[in-house]
Amino acid sequence: MQKTANPGALGLGAFALTTFLLSMVNAEFIAPESIGMVLPMAFFYGGLAQVLAGMWEFKTGNIFGATCFTSFGAFWMGLALMIVLETAGVISAVPPAGLAVFLAAWGFFTLYATFAATKAPRGLLALFIALTITFFLLAGGEYVSGLKLAGGYLGILVALIAWYDSAAILINDMFGRKVLPF
Repeated sequence: MQKTANPGALGLGAFALTTFLLSMVNAEFIAPESIGMVLPMAFFYGGLAQVLAGMWEFKTGNIFGATCFTSFGAFWMGLALMIVLETAGVISAVPPAGLAVFLAAWGFFTLYATFAATKAPRGLLALFIALTITFFLLAGGEYVSGLKLAGGYLGILVALIAWYDSAAILINDMFGRKVLPF
């Protein structure tokens, strides 16, 4: 029987890189005009690659990975499309209240995924706890700039945790043993 590769390394890596780029903007390490570097990654790596990882997780029977990778892939594609449509003048800019609801809704999705993650490896649980808080900070940041900044900093931590989780899956699989705890 042929082994099915674990799509988790791809999905987490795609989520990590895209989250890191946007969080660098939110944390004000780079200018908001840098959003142009985030959008292609949001469409193709954070978006498409995660959706594909989610579909491959269905094949492995992993409902958690399938649901979360597919959902967050769609989040990245939807966010990128919203920004492109706003910038092109196709839709009006989403006001702060609308963006706060958008981010809070993702916070609620992530919150119940966090409860499911209590049955997952500790690395995933840490990721989902930090991500839940990040979404709610960013939602509140639509009204209080300090919260957006805090969400940006925490988003960088989220990306680092996701990269670690991705690396653990990839390295452990390649070595055929536990090299990095996960």
